[in-house]
Amino acid sequence: MAVVSSHTLNSVDGSHAGGIAVRLVNLDTGATVFDTAMDDGGRLAEEVADPDPKARYEMVFQTGAYWQGRVAQAHGVRIMDEIVVRFAMPERDGRYHIPLILSPHGYSLWSSTEHG
Repeated sequence: MAVVSSHTLNSVDGSHAGGIAVRLVNLDTGATVFDTAMDDGGRLAEEVADPDPKARYEMVFQTGAYWQGRVAQAHGVRIMDEIVVRFAMPERDGRYHIPLILSPHGYSLWSSTEHG
């Protein structure tokens, strides 16, 4: 069983970005693998039973709702409502960690993997 995890951080004030809705979809089949939200500490860890090592996956962070009301208009109009990450899970028992630092107008992410 694979594990997909993330940690989201708010770069405006340095806090954990909790409550962001996250969906993982298998792009080859169109099936939703999970549809959940980051916990209050901005963390997520979801088990993925029997991932297809040849499939491409898409993880969507719904960041628009998170920023609603958190950032004053001084930061301008937000045009990004989602952050989309596409990746593979070549190891069926791997751990795939995708941390994300976000702001109202941009983001930074990276990934790390561990094989079981």
